[in-house]
Amino acid sequence: MMTLLLAEATTLAPTASTTVNHSGVDYTSIAGMFGGLLVVLLLIFVLAFIVKRLNLATGNSAAIKVKAQSALGPKERVVLVELDGQQYLLGVTSQQISLLDKYDSPVNIETTSFSQRLKQVRASQQ
Repeated sequence: MMTLLLAEATTLAPTASTTVNHSGVDYTSIAGMFGGLLVVLLLIFVLAFIVKRLNLATGNSAAIKVKAQSALGPKERVVLVELDGQQYLLGVTSQQISLLDKYDSPVNIETTSFSQRLKQVRASQQ
C-alpha cells in the first residue's frame, strides 16, 4: 500500500511543479503590482485635473489675495485682487494685464468652503 502511495506521489509531483515558474519569478504578482501602480497614478492625475478645472486649489499669499475671478474666454479673464486693503479689478489676457478699476470701498464677496460646495452639489443631484 505504501509503495502505491509513493508511486502516485512521484507521478503527481512533476505535474504540480510544472505550474510553478522555474526561474523563481512570479510574473502574475509583478503584473498585478504594476497594474495597481498604474491605477493609483491615473487616479492622482484625474484628481489633479479636477482640482485645476474647478479652481479648488487656492494659493493664499499674505500680500496679494485673489478675491474673485471670471473667465471671459479661453485665455481672458477678469480678476478682483486685494493688495494692502485696496481692491483692483484687472483684465488678464495671455499678452497683458490691464487695470480696469480701483475700488475705494471693498467689495464683499460671499465665499463658500469646499464642504458647503459639496453639500450644494449633492443636494442638486438628489
